[in-house]
Amino acid sequence: ALTEETEIQLPQNVIDGSGRAAVSVLGDILGRALQNLDGLLQMPYGCGEQNMALLAPNIYILEYLEKSNQLTPAIKEKASNFLSSGYQRQLNYKDRNGAYSTFGTGPGNTWLTAFVLRSFSKAKSFVYIDPEKLEQSKVWLEQNQNYSGCFQQSGSLFNNRMKGGVSDEVTLSAYITAAFLEMKISSDDLVVKNSLLCLKESINDFSNTYTTALLAYVFTLAGDMETRAHLLQHLDSVAIKDGGFIHWSQTAAETSASLSVEISSYVLLAKLSASHTAEDLGYASGIVRWLTTQQNYYGGFSSTQDTVVALQALSLYSSLVFSPEGSSTVTVQSPSGPLTFDVTPDNKLLYQEKILQGEAGKYSLEVKGTGCASVQISQHYNIPPPPDATTMSVESLQTNRDYISPLQLLHSLLLSCRYSGKEESTNMVILDITLLSGFIPDPQSLTNVMIIRPLNVFSGVRPTSSSEQHIVTDEFVTVKSLFLSSVQLVKGTPINHSLELLQKIPVENLKPAVIALYDYYQPSKYSYQKQHNLSHLLDK
Repeated sequence: ALTEETEIQLPQNVIDGSGRAAVSVLGDILGRALQNLDGLLQMPYGCGEQNMALLAPNIYILEYLEKSNQLTPAIKEKASNFLSSGYQRQLNYKDRNGAYSTFGTGPGNTWLTAFVLRSFSKAKSFVYIDPEKLEQSKVWLEQNQNYSGCFQQSGSLFNNRMKGGVSDEVTLSAYITAAFLEMKISSDDLVVKNSLLCLKESINDFSNTYTTALLAYVFTLAGDMETRAHLLQHLDSVAIKDGGFIHWSQTAAETSASLSVEISSYVLLAKLSASHTAEDLGYASGIVRWLTTQQNYYGGFSSTQDTVVALQALSLYSSLVFSPEGSSTVTVQSPSGPLTFDVTPDNKLLYQEKILQGEAGKYSLEVKGTGCASVQISQHYNIPPPPDATTMSVESLQTNRDYISPLQLLHSLLLSCRYSGKEESTNMVILDITLLSGFIPDPQSLTNVMIIRPLNVFSGVRPTSSSEQHIVTDEFVTVKSLFLSSVQLVKGTPINHSLELLQKIPVENLKPAVIALYDYYQPSKYSYQKQHNLSHLLDK
């Protein structure tokens, strides 16, 4: 039997009555992701990379289920439909040369094109992917190779940290080379061979842990075991090991969970993508233990690329250790009493969840048997918006009111977003505007802003994205929030957004709405602002 204890605590400023908790059990570490193939991130989306982050996990989960003989016709149909629709949607971001860009305009993005190419090459096992489009993208990437063998960056990247400095030549080239090798292009191919020669010149530079982990995976795929061992030896020396959990971070000062997940996942892929021993699998299990603690309620992780790479690594691990046999019993001792779950070979993928009566307190978990069990205690609660601004701020500069008719008002809102942190600029930021009750956005004012869609749109609402300029006013009646995307905020340089709201339905005792500004790739970095000024106008 295995036992573990944990304690759940609610913050002091929790809103009364908002706390709730639940315990869920699955017989497969990928089961949670399988339950939420269309909502692993629960974040707004609407650009080329975010669309791929919705699409790619389906591929790795399908591969794993197929290898483990767990792929049922129903699961295959569901996942394949997601792949097909995601594939068609992604083509909106492709240019005639085969390159993909973040918003479908401007120069092709080398990193994104490689991401699409490696994903579509795997997806063709399950859905139709036009081989001509794959070849176009491959040729376009090859044309961006320098004489040195490395690749030059094209297009803008809106995540400064998550890719661990992917804007530098070595990291970008490692990512593209990994894509080619995953496509089963031989390491003797001239393009790949030259790229590996360029990368090999950097193997002794351990200043970037992300790059080192990615290089370890690349040389594993290339079959260069000597270089692989050299890189893995260094990675082991800087690993963070704690009670059977193993992970990595970019630097001692780096606290980005997203980046740590991605680094650790590449190490896991490097460990398991060659012939491996029982010792390798034991080491890998320590990484897997840590990765599973980072999963969100839906089976994804905190952002886009960490979710994709982590699920790729977890699916590889799961396919290697999968056993159809074995049963286990999970017992959870909570302040309100015991809960018991049975996991058998017949219900490995069954999502079992029970609501906990006591939200806070000490819990003990006990697992008996011989089967695998994934146990998660989730906690949900609401807290008031923090009063202090972070390094990002958003404020209402002005609001105006105009009468369209005696029963309809038009309110103009001007918002200023600013960044004052240590970096030169942020990653891509999201301005989340909660609409006041009875208000809808004026479609004319939305033609010049970048709108991205929430994952779970409300009934009767057609989601809009940056590629869709046609907006139907009446369909916004039930929208609760607008998600406006800015490429980035440059330090000390504010970006203003103007928005006009129509009051379609008069509402008495109107409460202020909340505006949130946050970093898409580091959601913990945010700023809140209530729409006090706008609601006060209604009282005049």
